[in-house]
Formats: sequence, structure tokens, C-alpha cells
Amino acid sequence: MSGAVKTIADVAARPFTSVADAVHALSAVGDRGIWSDGRLTPWSEAVGAVAVRIAALRELMASSSSTSSRPHVGLLLSGTPDYLHLLGAAACSELVVAGLNPTRRGEALIRDAALADCALILTDTDNAALLDGLDPGVPVVSVDSPEWTALLDRHAGAALPETAGVPVGPDDLVALVFTSGTSGDPKAVRITQNKISVPGRMLAERFGIGPDDCVYSAMPLFHSNAVMVAWPIALYSGCSIALRRRFSASNWLDDVRRHGCTFANYVGAPLSYILATPERPDDADNPMRVVYGNEAPADVRREFARRFGVAVVDGFGSSEGGISVTRTPGTPDAALGPLPERVSIVDTETGARCPRARFDDAGVLLNSDEAVGEMVADGPGLFSGYYGDPAADAERMRGGRFHSGDLAYVDDDGWVYFAGRSGGWMRVDGENLAAAPIERVLRRHPNLAEVGVYAVPAETVRGAGAIGDAVAAAVVLRDGADPVAVAGGLGTFLEGQGDLGPKQWPSLLRVTAALPRTASFKFRARDLTERGADPAGDRLWIRPDGTRSFTPV
Repeated sequence: MSGAVKTIADVAARPFTSVADAVHALSAVGDRGIWSDGRLTPWSEAVGAVAVRIAALRELMASSSSTSSRPHVGLLLSGTPDYLHLLGAAACSELVVAGLNPTRRGEALIRDAALADCALILTDTDNAALLDGLDPGVPVVSVDSPEWTALLDRHAGAALPETAGVPVGPDDLVALVFTSGTSGDPKAVRITQNKISVPGRMLAERFGIGPDDCVYSAMPLFHSNAVMVAWPIALYSGCSIALRRRFSASNWLDDVRRHGCTFANYVGAPLSYILATPERPDDADNPMRVVYGNEAPADVRREFARRFGVAVVDGFGSSEGGISVTRTPGTPDAALGPLPERVSIVDTETGARCPRARFDDAGVLLNSDEAVGEMVADGPGLFSGYYGDPAADAERMRGGRFHSGDLAYVDDDGWVYFAGRSGGWMRVDGENLAAAPIERVLRRHPNLAEVGVYAVPAETVRGAGAIGDAVAAAVVLRDGADPVAVAGGLGTFLEGQGDLGPKQWPSLLRVTAALPRTASFKFRARDLTERGADPAGDRLWIRPDGTRSFTPV
């Protein structure tokens, strides 16, 4: 395991450089900037737009009922330069922005705005209708309205505040980013200057990103991966960044070529969506060098690298920032990387350190009950807490240690493997099973494009009185695959997978057109758990207990 790869801890130990410093440093850059809708907004113009928005929002706050010294502004916006101008405004002033997720609806959306203490919501033509009929209790202004344009015009030529007069220290708040909500209501993660500065500087250095590069932001701008990866890499390296209002798999390669993009980010499924587009002989003829993110399966990473001629680097982290795992040379395909110092895998009930994983000759994990545990760090790392939720803070930092909520196991060589979310344990015949190892095996099937493994009550497939859970698998087929043929041959396929234990076999197979996902492309297992054996428009097969064949429902 090489120690040459820069990590979050390496950069966090260096002198701090604020996001505001990075914005100020771009004020004279005229040949690079923000690409959107075919137009380049030079950084010099973008920095001026940041200053104008600070002045405009200060005017709005002065006339509002807000008395806070750090007023919060909700952003219900598409991926346009305006969003980055407003992020910059927060980084260079007393303002705080809260990214509102446009896939949230009705009272859930209002709940998020209220939790974030938004004194104002900014929206646009793409998203304004989401607030129709709702009362957020605060002013709502469209950035596409004549009123907003007039407000900006009144402050044309405004200068950026001097950093000495605004809160730009390491722990000062810049933004609130909501968790994906895969296991409950989203929480608002506090994103400080340090949480943007450290990963941005680390990744720019690690991948050699400089002024001649261009970052492609594939994630929505309300997502932490955009705020803590794509945007700050561009700021600290001084390169351009390319945006799209909404992610488009079919346009990804054209965008990359058009803007000369050399680095792109992702979380979860985007790589699979891009691979699902028709392959062309010249796909590898593009300027992209590095695609960086997390939660992409090993087979997807390999195929993406082959098809597009790029390096795909999968890391591990979260919006909270408490634990980060960095892949190093020699990391096995299925592993996250070496277990970091001061991070342990502990039993979710006792808190004791889990023993190392043991495997048989076929690679089957023999001691999952004792080897799989929660990843826990000694100390908070970059975690700065949740906004307005002290109970969640206390739960995350139980005993002074950061509890990630992620399950994993470690082999004898110190490589750590992701096993799922702690809320995703399946209790099958008295044994705890994790979803991720089963998903890795199922993805080998040549006709499965996407796989999500989750739990259903055992009585769903075994009948009344059955105790515990049963393993369920939802799959999206590749184009042209016959669902009947896939289900009919699945037992034979599973028998050929030596590293899949008998209890890990799915008992319920759901063939669906699309897996339920969050706006950040994470699999929402609980949606399917709630459906049980209800087809709800899908096709279902059940494998009776002890058999090797699947029977249609």
C-alpha cells in the first residue's frame, strides 16, 4: 500500500486557505470560468457576480423580518452559474446558503426549508412550480424574474467584502447540504469553509489539476459532491468548470468534448447510465483523464475505463465528512482501499473491534456475523455537525467517536470492503447479512444492468409465521434481455458463483424498469421493502425455501 497518494488528513494538517481566498484570487482571470449552455462566464465576471449578489441579498435581508447575523438563503435552483455565484456569495460573506432538493415535494420541501431556517428562498423558472400552493412562510424570489434583475442592476459594480470583515475561518458556516434521505428524513449537514477547502485542495493536488484543465460537474449542485469536490477543485486550481442544468447520460460525452473536460465527478449510478448509451468506436477519443467519485461497482469502473480511455478512481466518503477512505495502488477491485488510521470496524451492538474477515477457497466470507461491523473513527474528522439537530449530532458522535452508519469488513491485508448501510442489515435464518457483497455477485450476470439488494419480511416469501428477513433483489435488465429467461436461468447462474453462500441467495426477484433512487442517484431500498410482494407494475418471481428455481408471482 503506497503512502504517496494524498489524503484528506494530509491536507487538513496544512495551513488553512479559505474558500473566500480562492474566490478573490480569480478576480482577474478572464480566459477561464464557468461553462453553461454553450457560454463561458469568465472567472473575473463570475467574481463580480458574487459581489453583486452579496450586496443584493443584504438589501433583501435588511427589508425582511430576519434578525440573524448569519441569514440563511434557500436555493431551489437548477445547475446554472447563478447557483455557483450564490455559493461564492456565501463563502465571501456572512450569508449561508441551503441547497433545497427539487425531488422533494409538498410539505417535505417546506420542512427542509424550515429546518434550514431559510429567511428567503431563491428559485428559477425550472423549479418555481414546486412551491405552487405551498406557504413557506418566507419570501420567494425567482432569479429569472424582472424584480431580481432590477435588484442586481441596482448593485452593479459592487466590490467583494474584504475577508478581514466577514466570517471566513475554518469552522465558519458556508452552506447546508441535506443528506440523501435513504433511511429517513434528510438532515442538514453543516458545510464549513474547511469542509470545502480541504477536499478541493487535496483532489486538485492528487490528480494534478491545473489552470489548463476543466472540471465537469455531473452531480446536482445541491449535492455535497458538487459543493465539496467539483466546485472547489475548479476554484483552487483556477481551471474552468462545466455545468448542465440536469445530468444527461446521452449528452455527457458531447459535453466533455465541447468544453475540453479533463476531470468529472459522480456518486453511484451516473457511470452506469452513461454506459447504457450506445457504444461508438470513437468513445475513447476525448480529453477526459480522471473520473472520481464513490459507490460505482468494480465491473462498472472497469468497463467505463475501457470504453472511454480514462482513469476511474472510486473513493469513500459522505456529506458528513467524518471518514474518508482513499484508494491506493494495488487496492483490490472490490475493496474501498486501506483502512485509515484511527478508523475501526466495530460490532454494532457491543462496540468491540470486529475480527478480520475469513474466506474459504472460493472467496465466501465465512464469518460475516462477527467480521461485518460499523466503520467508526476516533474523533469527528471533518464532521461539523447537523444544523438544528443536536440529537442527531449526539447519535453520530456517541462516546466521542464518529459513527458512520456504514457497514464494512477488513481482510488480513488491511483492505476494507463496503457491506452496506447499518440500517440495511438483513437477518436471515438467524444470521446477519449485508447487501453489498450480494450485489457485487449479482452484477456479474451479463443481462443485469443495475442491481439493488434489500430485505423483505420472511413471511412475504415463506408464508405466515416465518421469522426475520428474506433477501430480495431488484434488477434492471440490459436492452434486449428477456425477463422470463433471466429469471429461469438465475438459479443456475447463482450455483456457479462460488463466493455466494446459500443464505445470500435472493428469495424474491423483482424485474423493474428503474430502481428507486434519490436525486443523488442512491438506491432507496426502503421503497421496495415497503412494497413486499406487491408487483406495483413490476414482474416478480419467488424462490421457494430450499429450491434453486424462481417461480413467477
